[in-house]
Amino acid sequence: MSDVVRPRPLRGRRLLVVSTNYAPEVTGIGPYATQLAEHWARSGARVRVLAGMPHYPSWQVGEGYRGVWRTVEIRGGVGVHRRRHYVPTRQTALRRAAFEASVLASGLLAPPPGRPDAVVAQMPSLAGGVIGARLARRHQVPYLPVVQDLMGAAAAQSGIRGGGRAAAVAAAAERYALRGAALVGVIHESFVPGVTALGVDPGRIRIVPNWTHVQGPTAERSATRARLGWDPDTPVLLHSGNMGLKQGLEVLIDTARLAGDVRVVLMGDGNQRDALRARAEGLPNVEFLAPASAGEFPDVLAAADVLAVTQRASVLDMSVPSKLTSYFVSGRPVVASVADEGGTADEVRRSGAGVLVAPEAPEALLAAVRKLAADPAAADALGAEGPRYVARHLSREAGLARFDDLLAEVLRDGQGSLRR
Repeated sequence: MSDVVRPRPLRGRRLLVVSTNYAPEVTGIGPYATQLAEHWARSGARVRVLAGMPHYPSWQVGEGYRGVWRTVEIRGGVGVHRRRHYVPTRQTALRRAAFEASVLASGLLAPPPGRPDAVVAQMPSLAGGVIGARLARRHQVPYLPVVQDLMGAAAAQSGIRGGGRAAAVAAAAERYALRGAALVGVIHESFVPGVTALGVDPGRIRIVPNWTHVQGPTAERSATRARLGWDPDTPVLLHSGNMGLKQGLEVLIDTARLAGDVRVVLMGDGNQRDALRARAEGLPNVEFLAPASAGEFPDVLAAADVLAVTQRASVLDMSVPSKLTSYFVSGRPVVASVADEGGTADEVRRSGAGVLVAPEAPEALLAAVRKLAADPAAADALGAEGPRYVARHLSREAGLARFDDLLAEVLRDGQGSLRR
């Protein structure tokens, strides 16, 4: 897809994007930070990115970056400045705190050189948010944090060990990172109350939804299923993405235990992968796949019968999974095992491309999958709403244009100074 051409407000601007996650990471917030920075570079801005070492979703530093302390790369016309940090292979509140502290220290001690005209930070990285706020204050330029997750709420809701104690600390860091911002972007309206509670004036909050960062499928479903070894007559329930605590993926293993006639596939990586494999031991209808390449990813999604998005029952207002944008473009129906009052449920209802079931309820999840499998025409019709929703609301052009407007709102034309 071509970018919306809005070069005038950005041409010649010097922009700093702070995002712990960045390409070559292909899931989570990394692709959004990457496409945004490269879009602004193509619009004529001089863009630098302060990023961490690639590590998500495996939570292992990527090959080629191990042992590297600092590096500068040119990707898509963007100068990417990477700084080494601690990467915990297992998630606890203490280990996560050490991760954030190491990102904070390395970023503040060695930021990219030069004075930017504006600083944009991708959160949920608490450290990234604080770094962005500090650097913007140091240079007296506008600061624009974009809230993808609320980590204070995440610590309280995700089930991470020690999360209750960490929630207050995380919320304090978020409050520091957000209260002094020129504007605050949030990816879903369900985040507005939480951001407001952190001291942000509602008049400074702008909704900037994530866009679909993958292309639609191109291969025949039957060919992809044959390549993957999936029986054409066996319903396939697929989950793709991070295997972490907040996803509550145990419900998929328990669903497979109830139904030998359904193939449950978990594709991706994450700190809970080994625990999930252990839980699935002895279940022949559970399959774990490595993350698919960018070229294969849409075809694998489209080859499944049903796509699963799951969250723990306690997850309400701190996260809307980025996987939904990819799910919708695949044209397959979504079954969302999530809290009915959360932002994820709102997005599935709005799309018209899926059904909701109670979280952490394998019987309910299985019933929904079997109902869709028994009526392929109805399943196809439901899935077809996804691409339509993407075309109306989640196109890349529309998403990038919203960010152009957000940045232009706080920059004076030709001056690069704060709007007071």
